[in-house]
Amino acid sequence: CKFTTDYLFILYQFQMNPSCSVLSGCAIIVRGQPRGGPPPERQINLSNIRAGAMARRAAQGQPDTKDTPDEPWAFQAREFLRKKLIGKEVCFTVEIRTALGREYGMVYLGKDTTGENIAESLVNEGLATVRREGIRGNNPEQARLCELEDQAKSSKKGMWSEGGGTHTIRDIKYTIENPRNFVDSLHQKPINADVETPEPFAAEAKFFTESRLLQRDVQIILESCPNQIILGTILHPNGNITELLLKEGFARCVDWSMAVYTQGAEKLRAAERSAKERKVRIWKDYVAPTANLDQKDRQFVAKVMQVVNADAMVVKLNSGEYKTIHLSSIRPPRNEGENKDKDKRFRPLYDIPYMFEAREFLRKKLIGKKVNVTVDYIRAATGPGEGTPAFPERTCATVTIGGINIAEALVSKGLATVIRYRQDDDQRSSHYDELLAAEARAIKNGKGLHSKKEVPIHRVADISGETQKAKQFFPFLQRAGRSEAVVEYVFSGSRLKLYMPKETCLITFLLAGIECPRSSRNLPGGMQVAEPFSDEAMLFTKELVLQREVEVEVESMDKAGNFIGWLHIEGVNLSVALVENALSKVHFTAERSAYYKTLVSAEDACRQRKEKIWANYEEKPVEEVVHVSEEKERVANYRPVYVTEIADTLHFYTQDVETGGQLESLMETMRAEIAAQPPVEGSYSARRGDYCIAKFADGEWYRARVEKVESPAKVHVFYIDYGNREVVSSTRLAAIPPAFSTRTLPAQATEYAFAFIQVPQDEDARADVVDCVVRDIQNSQCLLNVEYSGATCPHVTIQFGDTKDDVGLGLVKEGLVMVDVRKEKHLQKMVSEAMGCTALNIWRYGDFRADDADEFGYSR
Repeated sequence: CKFTTDYLFILYQFQMNPSCSVLSGCAIIVRGQPRGGPPPERQINLSNIRAGAMARRAAQGQPDTKDTPDEPWAFQAREFLRKKLIGKEVCFTVEIRTALGREYGMVYLGKDTTGENIAESLVNEGLATVRREGIRGNNPEQARLCELEDQAKSSKKGMWSEGGGTHTIRDIKYTIENPRNFVDSLHQKPINADVETPEPFAAEAKFFTESRLLQRDVQIILESCPNQIILGTILHPNGNITELLLKEGFARCVDWSMAVYTQGAEKLRAAERSAKERKVRIWKDYVAPTANLDQKDRQFVAKVMQVVNADAMVVKLNSGEYKTIHLSSIRPPRNEGENKDKDKRFRPLYDIPYMFEAREFLRKKLIGKKVNVTVDYIRAATGPGEGTPAFPERTCATVTIGGINIAEALVSKGLATVIRYRQDDDQRSSHYDELLAAEARAIKNGKGLHSKKEVPIHRVADISGETQKAKQFFPFLQRAGRSEAVVEYVFSGSRLKLYMPKETCLITFLLAGIECPRSSRNLPGGMQVAEPFSDEAMLFTKELVLQREVEVEVESMDKAGNFIGWLHIEGVNLSVALVENALSKVHFTAERSAYYKTLVSAEDACRQRKEKIWANYEEKPVEEVVHVSEEKERVANYRPVYVTEIADTLHFYTQDVETGGQLESLMETMRAEIAAQPPVEGSYSARRGDYCIAKFADGEWYRARVEKVESPAKVHVFYIDYGNREVVSSTRLAAIPPAFSTRTLPAQATEYAFAFIQVPQDEDARADVVDCVVRDIQNSQCLLNVEYSGATCPHVTIQFGDTKDDVGLGLVKEGLVMVDVRKEKHLQKMVSEAMGCTALNIWRYGDFRADDADEFGYSR
């Protein structure tokens, strides 16, 4: 050794064997002589120079990372060193050792420093650059490197040649798409190749095994023979070498052979787990999948509130927080083929074979029960890919109840399969071997998904919102008294979707006798704001009945096909429970029921305590009130509108003139976006009630709502901004871009009816009226005033925009319609004016009305 004022130089003499390696154009690994174990290895980085970085493969299991290509001339520099040094004797000096243990120095070919200086050779060939920022003027070796670099530049060698070196960058493929074709195409042909760096600790592992087993007396247990390869276990008097290799961090468990290991796979997993915890050898950089979680977040007890399909559940923690848990390392039943019936809406729960059975197994075993959860790993969120959807972050865990692993039970019944992982993927179940064994038993016994029998088919009719179908089911449900049901979904505190197992149908069920706060809803006119305590009422109902088996009494049905009645769970009437918890009020329709007294009593108690919805209740003092009738005057507040459509019923649709500019701007922007990115024809699947865009006869796209789907060729749509209807093919429909939905701008077409007018019942007479109105006001600007509310829409008077003449009054004068006599005093002036008009047209044959008409004091 010798010392200088600038660096510490230590001279070493090492033999570079073929098993050593050249990492890059400026880094090598050298190996010394073995003494009682594997020979020592050291990595030496060449001082004062820099060669290009070699290509690197993206980290496995990290989707955000990408492959890094070679820098220009990087591979050529590495090859120059490899051919010059591999297997040769070298010596080197260490000049600098960093705090992290990295060593920088000079390498010489031969036994001493008189041999070829490798750094100088690289610079001379134009394969490396000199780090001039750290050069000192009094160092002859550094000055020599600068001189050689200048000569390489002038000679245009290597990286100093013209062209930038892009031709030196390799096109590396890390995987072969079709290995069989690759082998067949090059069969029996010699191919140039070089053996890259062995895996870390390979030599140590070999030495560890040799020193304990070579030429020793041992016992072997033959386990299996896949593909002509004999698998077995070697037993030494001091133990099982397999366990020792795993425990010392020289090996990792291999899933496919663990399945045939008969000496206790759990011992091997425990040995591997010990090495991981101690971070020895191949696990020196190991980070446990749950390392970032607190102990309370790794293991906890929770109550199962909902089963999601067949591999996930929503649980309620002791803190009251809800959390979605996915069962580790299993995959629920999947749809193997395409949906054959294109017209039928795909429902995974019923249409995927064994999905319903898997969900029911979990539902019956877990709903409402407390389970033990052990988090195995957190699966990171993934973005959408080609043909694959995006997935949010998933918490994957082993869930047990009464000592039973739920995932293992599901797999053993053939209701789920086990996910196969890459060997280096540690994100898996802590009971992965038990899952594999359970799957093997299910396959052997032909259970569930592995059965050769016909798959079960579930024909479940969804009659939610189907009025005609609901009418057919209603008599049966009403006569049945109490019927069994399963709550599939909770829309709000009093609105649920039920599965009726006996009738094999899905119905929408409304709780009778109560008035529950309404949740927020997206209506054609805009978003309806949620009423106070609506979320609390929905959460109460969810916790009490979601996915539970209940009994229902159907009493009636509304016009939308929803069934109304009473729901009982374990002796509790849900309507009464909501009222008792101050989350609902009693509706007057409850007076006819047997539960009326119970409901009123519960409501009175909550009202007195001023709980929740009764918090601001003020009891009104009972006073004798003298009712004074005040005559209300008619308010005339005409506003400009644009009439866009006249219906056959004499109802009409208008747009507000004030918002017309917003609609024009929205339509212009929407069409420009569609022109830039046209929708794929036929890709849209129409569903009743959905908002979409439809191509009208003029070739332009308009916002619409699906009203009925007869077939893909016959879809009934309503144009929400203009009021007209049309039957179109689904190929003329597409999903509405979110930026142009009704949340951005509500539907602009508003429905109205003429005030003070009776629409003729005779079809010909009514057609005459419609023709007249179309001629007079369609596609023109008018003035509109709302007079009173109607059953389906407001009733209005409408005036011509220029003359201010009343359109309805003109129809009466022409004798095309009759006057609708109103009893409100403030409207009598308008009625009287209309009644005094000339009788023409429908009156031309005299008074044709029957004597029992309303005008004669009779009501039908």
